[in-house]
Amino acid sequence: MQLKLDDPPQGPPDGTRVYSVSHVVRLAARQIEARFGDVWVEGEISNLRCPSSGHIYFTLKDSRAQLAVVMFRSTAARLKFSLEDGLKLRCRGKLSIYDAQGRFQLTADAAEPAGAGAQQLALEQLRRKLEAEGLFSPAHKKPLPLLPRTVAVVTSPTGAALKDIIRVLHDRCPVRVVVCATPVQGVEAPGEIAATLRRADRLGADIIILGRGGGSSEDLSAFNAEGVARAIFAAKTPIISAVGHETDVTIADLVADRRAPTPTAAAELAVPVMVELLQQLTHERGRLGRAAHQRLRDATLRLERLRRRLGSPLDRVNRSRMRLDDATARLAALAARLAARRQEVLSRLIHRLAAQEPRARLARHRAALAASESRLVHGTRLRLERSRGGLARLAARLDALSPLAVLARGYGLVLDHAGRVVRTIDTLRPGDPHAVRLAEGRVDCTVERVERLPAPDDKD
Repeated sequence: MQLKLDDPPQGPPDGTRVYSVSHVVRLAARQIEARFGDVWVEGEISNLRCPSSGHIYFTLKDSRAQLAVVMFRSTAARLKFSLEDGLKLRCRGKLSIYDAQGRFQLTADAAEPAGAGAQQLALEQLRRKLEAEGLFSPAHKKPLPLLPRTVAVVTSPTGAALKDIIRVLHDRCPVRVVVCATPVQGVEAPGEIAATLRRADRLGADIIILGRGGGSSEDLSAFNAEGVARAIFAAKTPIISAVGHETDVTIADLVADRRAPTPTAAAELAVPVMVELLQQLTHERGRLGRAAHQRLRDATLRLERLRRRLGSPLDRVNRSRMRLDDATARLAALAARLAARRQEVLSRLIHRLAAQEPRARLARHRAALAASESRLVHGTRLRLERSRGGLARLAARLDALSPLAVLARGYGLVLDHAGRVVRTIDTLRPGDPHAVRLAEGRVDCTVERVERLPAPDDKD
């Protein structure tokens, strides 16, 4: 195939042409778009990206190849279902090359699920989403009142379902019926049903019946809308859903507090049969009367048994009086013993207190002091007498040893000029002044001559 460019570049001197990247990519894109301007491509979604711009980018792949796909915001807004990784999708669009990256891609302007239809896929995706949020959980189901006074019916005012519901309600029980008219099919139906449910919830009714007659899946699609499901879940009033026939199950049925297979069955669930209720009430009244009579008989028999066990009240009073007298006597005896013990303790305390009285203690101390004084005087006297005797004996011994006693017998002591006793003649010299100490006094004298006498045992 010969390449043709609007403004081909100049080649080298040998005549060979050289093209820029952008020229080659643009030429290839034109060729691909001219050949594949409207194609359908089927594959599995992967690498799905949904940036804030609203455009969607993903890859379609099969077992042998993959293709980049871009879906612009205007096309994505028309989809009735959500794209997700792993979904098998059939896309229509044109093949081209994205210049900036030289990437071969499909620009999709329509898409539908491969296999299941778009509406069914959208319904299944919505069902999974609401279930994950807990809108189907039994924990959120409100109980139906036993005997409602007002029933609000949200349905088409011209449908046969409304007539069936009102007829059954009035046949079963006289209740007040409030009809909240709304279209049940068509493009505007989902928003109208949700708004009517919110108004009915504010009426103060005891139960709301939401329903319509049978129809095709397209006819019932309004009851599969997310807005209707959220209005049912947000309502404070219990809601019974009765959409289509028994085999038709809508999202409204799954969110409602109770599901009825038909509108007629919804009316039967809403109110009891008054005749049956009165019969049951009569039956229960009879059971209550019999039970009360039996309880009264049982209580009477039990009272009689207790009365026999109780005996005469006067006897019980007399026995109680005797026990009271015995208890009084025991209490008096106990009080007397307690008083005696306390008196004994008090006497001991008084005696101990009297013994600790200051005057008595002073008298005892004085007596003890007198006794000690007497013992001291007697002991002192004895010691004094013993001391006097010993002193006399010592004086006698001293007197016997005293030099004065010797002097009294006629002896004298020779004293030198210093007053010392002369014990040997070796210290005497003729002419030395001396003194002689006699018993009556002292005699001063001078040494004239010194003569040594022979010892008594010397032999001449």
